[in-house]
Amino acid sequence: MQRIIVIGAGGHGQVVADILLAARDASADVEVIGFLDDNPQLIGRRLCSLPVFGQINRLSTVSHDAVIIGIGDNRTRELIMKWLMAADERLAVARHPAATIARGVTIGAGSVVCAGAIVNTGSCIGNNTILNTGCSVDHHNRIGDYVHIGPGAHLGGDVIVEDGVLVGIGATVLPQATIGAWSRIGAGAVVTKSVPAGVTVVGVPARPLQRG
Repeated sequence: MQRIIVIGAGGHGQVVADILLAARDASADVEVIGFLDDNPQLIGRRLCSLPVFGQINRLSTVSHDAVIIGIGDNRTRELIMKWLMAADERLAVARHPAATIARGVTIGAGSVVCAGAIVNTGSCIGNNTILNTGCSVDHHNRIGDYVHIGPGAHLGGDVIVEDGVLVGIGATVLPQATIGAWSRIGAGAVVTKSVPAGVTVVGVPARPLQRG
């Protein structure tokens, strides 16, 4: 049995813990031990019936087999994952039993697939990426590391999403578009063409956000 600690006990961390508990109830050979979180107001509490042991730097003091990061912010997940890799930690994958994942899809270490998510054939999901509730990733997508596909977002076929991208709630990316690294797609936006790296786009059709 794989004993897993969730790093982050906030809202998303509790979702991740619940996914792992649902997987256990569906006969996955996992046990969720509890949480680690740097928020002093959470330490010592029980969330999802699981203890919050202490700060993240206590990881080595809690017996475990694997770790998963339950934090929604992409940059924070990247930093923590690099720290975990340097410490030679094993990263678990959380896949809700109500997600639909086609045969042959690959899902990278530390990634989270929430209830109702759909991933179609030929797609590849990177490391430490979130496919949130009810999103869909159509055929032959390439999703990078530290990506967050928000609830109800939809990606057409042959889409490339580079590292660190946030696709907001209910956004749509049309087929064959490429979303450059660390870009942000606003909630409800419709992306009709490729987006360069480091850009925030919003609206229908999606255009770069004008500030000021």
